[in-house]
Amino acid sequence: MAYNSSDARGELLEGLAEAIDEIGFALASLGAAYEQLDEASADRLEEELFGPVQTAYGRAKRTHTEFADRHRLESRQFELGSPGAPSVRAKGHIDSAVDAIGAADGALATVQDSPAFPEVGDVELRAGLSGVRELLGVVRGNARELTRGLGR
Repeated sequence: MAYNSSDARGELLEGLAEAIDEIGFALASLGAAYEQLDEASADRLEEELFGPVQTAYGRAKRTHTEFADRHRLESRQFELGSPGAPSVRAKGHIDSAVDAIGAADGALATVQDSPAFPEVGDVELRAGLSGVRELLGVVRGNARELTRGLGR
């Protein structure tokens, strides 16, 4: 079977889209958690979790769109996921967000480990994925610290 650069780039875009969907779910979950917290905890969540995840979401979407545009591939629109049941406590929403961040990081790692990545990925895609993973990398530790103090 012949190697098709366009198909390979499309597969990279699909992997990135999977990560973006997970990041969107994480944002929705963090928003739901924010609504349940006291003011001090909500401010901390916004600064330490929501901010980095929101920035990662924007950067991932921009990376997706720009890579698609550079290679004349179809880009797609993204929407935030549903955060789950409103009866879930703030810690549950934060845990769901952390799980989604882990899934997003896994999807990004799969894209970066793809045999097609060095062949058809470009400098901008590499930089975008690295930047998103760096932003997401701080979330787990910050979430652990934040949830440790909830309910006290």
